[in-house]
Amino acid sequence: MLRFLGWLFAAGFMIVIGVAAAAIYIVMDVSKDLPDYKQLAAYEPPVMTRMHAADGSLLAEYAEQRRLFVPIQNVPKKLIEAYLAAEDKTFYTHSGLDYRGIFAAALRYVQVKLTGRGQIVGASTITQQVAKNFLLSSEQTLSRKLKEALIVQRIEASFSKDQILELYLNEIFLGLNSYGIAAAALNYFGKSLDELSIDEMAYLAALPKGPNNYHPFRYPKRAVERRNWVLLQMYENGYITEAEMKEAQARPLNVNPRPFGAQLFAAEGFAEEVRRELTTMYGKEGVSKGGYSVRTTIDPKLQIMARQAVARGLIGFDRKRGYRGPVKTVQLTGGDWAETLADFKVPADVAPWQISVVLEVSDTEAKIGLQPTRGPDGKFTDVRETGIIPLNYVTWARAYIDGSKLGPEVKKVSSVLNVGDVVYVAPGKEQGQYHLVQTPDVEAALVAMDPHSGRVLAMVGGFSYGSSQFNRATQAMRQPGSSFKPIVYAAALDNGYTPASVVLDAPVEFHLSNGKVWRPKNYTDKFYGPSTLRRGIEQSRNAMTVRLADDLGMTKIADLAQRLGVYDQMPRHLANALGSAETTLLRMVTAYSIFDNGGRKVEATLIDRIQDRRGRTIWKHDNRDCTACVQAEYTPGMPEPELLDVSEQVMSPYTAYQITSMLEGVVERGTGHKMKVLGKPVAGKTGTSNDERDAWFIGYTPDLAVGVYVGYDNPKPMGKKRTGGELAAPFVADFMQMALRNKPAAPFRVPRAIELIPINAATGRRAIFGEEGTILEAFKPGDEPPDSTSIIGETKKTASAEGSGVVLVPPSQDGAYSGGDGNYSDGSVGTVPDDTGLTDGGDGLY
Repeated sequence: MLRFLGWLFAAGFMIVIGVAAAAIYIVMDVSKDLPDYKQLAAYEPPVMTRMHAADGSLLAEYAEQRRLFVPIQNVPKKLIEAYLAAEDKTFYTHSGLDYRGIFAAALRYVQVKLTGRGQIVGASTITQQVAKNFLLSSEQTLSRKLKEALIVQRIEASFSKDQILELYLNEIFLGLNSYGIAAAALNYFGKSLDELSIDEMAYLAALPKGPNNYHPFRYPKRAVERRNWVLLQMYENGYITEAEMKEAQARPLNVNPRPFGAQLFAAEGFAEEVRRELTTMYGKEGVSKGGYSVRTTIDPKLQIMARQAVARGLIGFDRKRGYRGPVKTVQLTGGDWAETLADFKVPADVAPWQISVVLEVSDTEAKIGLQPTRGPDGKFTDVRETGIIPLNYVTWARAYIDGSKLGPEVKKVSSVLNVGDVVYVAPGKEQGQYHLVQTPDVEAALVAMDPHSGRVLAMVGGFSYGSSQFNRATQAMRQPGSSFKPIVYAAALDNGYTPASVVLDAPVEFHLSNGKVWRPKNYTDKFYGPSTLRRGIEQSRNAMTVRLADDLGMTKIADLAQRLGVYDQMPRHLANALGSAETTLLRMVTAYSIFDNGGRKVEATLIDRIQDRRGRTIWKHDNRDCTACVQAEYTPGMPEPELLDVSEQVMSPYTAYQITSMLEGVVERGTGHKMKVLGKPVAGKTGTSNDERDAWFIGYTPDLAVGVYVGYDNPKPMGKKRTGGELAAPFVADFMQMALRNKPAAPFRVPRAIELIPINAATGRRAIFGEEGTILEAFKPGDEPPDSTSIIGETKKTASAEGSGVVLVPPSQDGAYSGGDGNYSDGSVGTVPDDTGLTDGGDGLY
């Protein structure tokens, strides 16, 4: 017996040694390819990039994983307790593995396998979940479990409990593309962590086990049950009282998902332009994971005003061209008419427009069915709303013929609408009544800029970003037409000419190298003889502008255009003096800003500052030096530090003011007369390309530069007299009326030493102030009006840009180029809205 017992002992000892050796071998083998747990110390999770407007309001967010990193000390205690109660009650006492929990889970596993009833439960601690989420895969294998156990011990030995919990709470996936508790609080409830109620904290703590299983809309009952279970665990662990538990359990699950992407109304195009710029700087992955905080230049109030001005202007222009018909015509067969509208997508930025279908039509009105609203789950609700389009809301809808001609006047609704027509409508002033509206087929863009810094305060790239993401302010290459002329005249003023210099306005022809003859003509088809530079730019004379450019030389004009940033490389063709070379609206507004600020170079920017995830500024637009700003302390009477403007002087400040003065004349006496409605000092220039394909107006006050361009995306004529002065200028006037409301009428800044001398506006000679036709003209120091008139281009014959020469021709010869504007009819712009910039413009678009 003793020998047998000895044998058993020896055998047992050998088995223990063997098992231990096997275990050591397995551990060593598994440990060979363990991930480096030390990388957790340097872990930087992918974090959302967030954009903010100039006033700090949230503009947009971009991320692959919607995450905001929050330090553990900023997490509310009750929220931590909710997660501990739900996930790991002994987190602060165990060593990484909950052995009691593991044993209980093993017993449960055996029970489920033997009986076939119940559900298998896990026993993972928070530390184990950190190891799995950060360093391992989710595969259910013994090898992965061993690796997890080994890494857990190393993590517990190297990190504090708070550090482990911080990693966990910022990494976990909680549904709705939310990673981490801060993003989930925003996405589910629209709140920051410190604003959450106990029941909301409990719901977030219920999600780690399976966000899709407790989806607030797909499985609301299951979600409430899980939330209430977490509240019960919080009570049993002493984190909340019984009264708090019952009160929280009685509350409904008020989940209100927050939209992702652009957050400010009408600012989607601006946000997308910023995103493209950030992608260029930091790459697509940097934007979606870098956690940058971007302070943009957009002024939300001005952006709404800009959107309103563009929409109102386009709708007004579009209605004058007639009604083009319904969006679609469908057959109504007696079923639920709302089903016919299910597939129609209405862009959010045309609110309060809605899509509808015509149900009944009479001579006096049409009954319509409105597209049902969608619930939080994205499905249409059961509510069916109808409305009426009365006759007085369709009288504008005369039939579209060719854009310039209209069908007969509308006297019956039935002559416009038919049953089954799918149309856009907008709420009228009376409850239940709706306007008939249509989306314009012509497009426009607007840019508003601070001329002293280049900060883009507002940008509208088209009628609806939801319908077209093409940004016509920055991406559309269009001919600026006569809006380029100020650059021609500025080049002349920088090279010895004065505003009183006289140029012949008479027929001229250029023999081109391809054998063709180019005869520039004025918009009015008339010529006016010798005219001063001021008169030429005020009336947008083409022929004399070409003569001036020919006399000056296109090289000097091109050099200035490039310094102003209008072109990178401008072709030296003479026709480009009339704006035939394409550029963008943003570049043109930037150039006019330089006229406005005294000739200093500005770079257009949509971004003020970029900070990294730790709050360090890594990029800023304002690079002015301010050494004096760094002071140890402030003492009473200490002067404010001065910021030295070191920007490049690309144009003489005297020239800049002379051009500004001449462009004031464009508004007072010339093609930009519709801007006079502002009643404030304003300078600007119209522009129209051949056959009225592009209409421009760029105007500025001492502290605001605004430009608008109108045209078809596929350029085609907009109709006779659809010029910059007639079409685009009212857009700018409408916007400036809103933007400058209640602001003083400040005059333009006059450089020192500029002399204001009375001259005859027609001859350019000195005159007596007060005489008819006399104006005060700005002359540079040392310049003065001429005693006699020397007419540029009267007898001169030079080589043209094409190298063939200039020949005077009789006035009866036909021209071949229309680059100016000459419609001086009176007109007015829309009503001035209230301070919010959100008023009904009569068409339901706010």
